[in-house]
Amino acid sequence: MDKVTVTAPGHLHAGNFDLSGDLGRLYGTVGFALEQPTLEIEAKRSGEILTKDKDAHLYAERFIEKYDLPGAEIEVNRALPKYVGIGHHTTLALSIGKGLSRLHNLSLSMEEIAQTMKRGLITALGTYACKSGGFIVEGGFRIEEMEKMVPPLIFRRKIPENWYFVVGIPNASRDEIAEMRKDEEDEILKNLRSMSEELSAELSRIVLVKMIPAIMERDIEVFGDSLSDFNSKLGTVWSDYQEGIYCNDVVKRGVEILKDRAYCACQSSWGPTFYGIVDDESDAARLTEDLKDLLEDNGGGDIFYTKGRNEGLELS
Repeated sequence: MDKVTVTAPGHLHAGNFDLSGDLGRLYGTVGFALEQPTLEIEAKRSGEILTKDKDAHLYAERFIEKYDLPGAEIEVNRALPKYVGIGHHTTLALSIGKGLSRLHNLSLSMEEIAQTMKRGLITALGTYACKSGGFIVEGGFRIEEMEKMVPPLIFRRKIPENWYFVVGIPNASRDEIAEMRKDEEDEILKNLRSMSEELSAELSRIVLVKMIPAIMERDIEVFGDSLSDFNSKLGTVWSDYQEGIYCNDVVKRGVEILKDRAYCACQSSWGPTFYGIVDDESDAARLTEDLKDLLEDNGGGDIFYTKGRNEGLELS
């Protein structure tokens, strides 16, 4: 085998339920894998590292040094948008690792690749989106094992086929968020103001006794309500590092529209991506058109609707 093509899903964050750490673990992430957008790379055998993509070069280098390979040629045919809360870097790293693992018959698990690539160790949503897709809840990492372990998957469920995600990615704040994440994110995460034990308990309870049972029962109304509640409460913690509960006024206005016309309204990660869920494709299409007007009037951006993805990355 001389070439492997990898197609991998983007993902959406709902948030983290424990930034307290009083029970010995931190973070714990909730989120979804998406049908669109996807990332596609080709990995080929080579005697050196050949790629036009700076990030791909970094991840290929990590992998070949770890497993003593001669090199790799990586072509990024389709990338995810960077630093918008869709998961570009983790998805790219894992796709390269999985492609090279298949190319060289290494049979590595997604968790082993995540550790090699040093991605998905604080939050493993992207790891499990690439591994199995669906709605994902992972349990956070042991504090003493920070960046040494992959947080364990504690719940995964298929996303119902008739649920549609309406996703907006405004241009507003994109450059500022990208700069912050490149230059300051690691320091912010290491010195993050601790969440109160009471809020962590409340968020964990929302996930355990409202969100998880609702998706098991395919109750989109209760599920969406739990997501919006969870996401907005978490936004109060991150408000020290953004304009408020949401990262900017455009996202705030988008969320307000979604609250009226979708079952949930959330910001993904640092933003500026925001999203809602509906259970009818025609509703998704109309809502997408209306949100397009909001973005066009406020600096532009991308707006689309898609289904959840219930499988991980694909190799061919």
